Amino acid sequence: MSEQPAPALANAAVPGSPLPEGLAGALKRDSAGLVAAIVQQFDTNEVLMLGWMDDEALRRTMTSGRVTFYSRSRQEYWRKGDTSGHVQWVKSLAMDCDGDALLVRVDQVGAACHTGTRTCFDGRGLDVVTGHAD
Repeated sequence: MSEQPAPALANAAVPGSPLPEGLAGALKRDSAGLVAAIVQQFDTNEVLMLGWMDDEALRRTMTSGRVTFYSRSRQEYWRKGDTSGHVQWVKSLAMDCDGDALLVRVDQVGAACHTGTRTCFDGRGLDVVTGHAD
């Protein structure tokens, strides 16, 4: 299986995007203009949560050192920790090979989940049949 090349960062400009031209052109957004952002603890690789970003939320995340999301339900920007104190400090940011997902590695202060748990996946495992390599 060959590795797929990363999306070219030299694509055409996206009108109205606050992002650098190449990045804006490489992102594949959903019909609402959003891209999934997987949030991971930088030192343990623990997956903390999934949020959504539009171009402005991504720009804010890239330039502020804190993670900004776009709320699909409230139709507004929000930063993790502004009301709870459970801040996400950005350590690195990567785009996947298709340009349709982001990996935000953070230093999480406190709970990442709005329910108060460390991750949005704590205690939410599903029963599955596990596979194995032969």
